[in-house]
Amino acid sequence: MKNSSQVIGLPIISIAEGEEIGIVKSLVVNPEKGSVDFLTIEHEDWQVSVKAIPFKKVIGIGEYAVTVEHGNAVIDLNEIPIANQLVNKKIKIIHAKVMTRKGELLGEVTEYYLDEENGHINGMTIKTPSNEVVLPAEQVLTFGRDIIVVKEDAPFHFVNDASDLLHTTDVEVAASADVEITGMISELEVEEALKEKQVEILYGKTVSKDIFDRNGNMLFAKGTILTKEDILKAQQEGPSVMVELSMNVDA
Repeated sequence: MKNSSQVIGLPIISIAEGEEIGIVKSLVVNPEKGSVDFLTIEHEDWQVSVKAIPFKKVIGIGEYAVTVEHGNAVIDLNEIPIANQLVNKKIKIIHAKVMTRKGELLGEVTEYYLDEENGHINGMTIKTPSNEVVLPAEQVLTFGRDIIVVKEDAPFHFVNDASDLLHTTDVEVAASADVEITGMISELEVEEALKEKQVEILYGKTVSKDIFDRNGNMLFAKGTILTKEDILKAQQEGPSVMVELSMNVDA
């Protein structure tokens, strides 16, 4: 398993030619499959079109290089409509806000992890106001450009270290057992805990644009520094207002 920063910037080596054919510029995410499908390439001789390598053509991702069998593994994205569409979706994952399906803000992604054998995304690190946690990708409902939507009980599946992603099945079974032993945590308790986390994340942030309530009335003017009372007020307006607010605050 590799994190994205371990792959970006690696030289790409053609085994057949025994030469470097470029450097990994970015990872192209397929949001429907939850995987990295292409690696875009940076090369000083390519100035016009965007070149990439399908992940299925990658032989290996090592500490010092990505290897492919032949240089002809490189494709022109303009000639592959599906690849070009994925690039234009601009799914970066890192810096995306993480929210539950009911609109509760959990944090922001700082890193994600992929299986170097098939490109499958295994999970991601999420920064919260108090610490950083790792969430298995099985909890993700939607990979969006700005927002990643996760299951409502996702916080109960947080793990402390990325290495634990290799054992998520055991972790989830243990988590389920803990919930059952404690008498099942109610949905209301989950919602209240998420709202408290939302207050921690947004408290003291500056609103970067005017925010309106569900009736079109001004809720917060641009430049407002959010207090706890402000955030509670926004929560009462519902998920759509909270999503709008969380996407328009300065760090």
